[in-house]
Amino acid sequence: MEIQLSSLYGQDLYTDRGIYVGKIEDVSVDIREKRVSGLAVKNVNPNAFNAGKRKGVIVPYRWVTAIGDIVLIKHVRRRAAEREGEEEEEGKRER
Repeated sequence: MEIQLSSLYGQDLYTDRGIYVGKIEDVSVDIREKRVSGLAVKNVNPNAFNAGKRKGVIVPYRWVTAIGDIVLIKHVRRRAAEREGEEEEEGKRER
């Protein structure tokens, strides 16, 4: 599938479960590999993606499942929570 990168700017990003994530602010491109590597998202919905107090996140492009009037990604809430739990466990072990 071929798209213009400029068409992604300002698009709404949703999970495949219909949860609003935020607006695409920028696109990260891997020049060497000649591919899109991520989507920078601003005003992240804390209910959709555990972003803490950050204003934005970079969503790996491999999570994108569809692009049209909106952009859909795989649901990530569970993955982010699992990663946080692993980090907390590692921090406790180091103490």
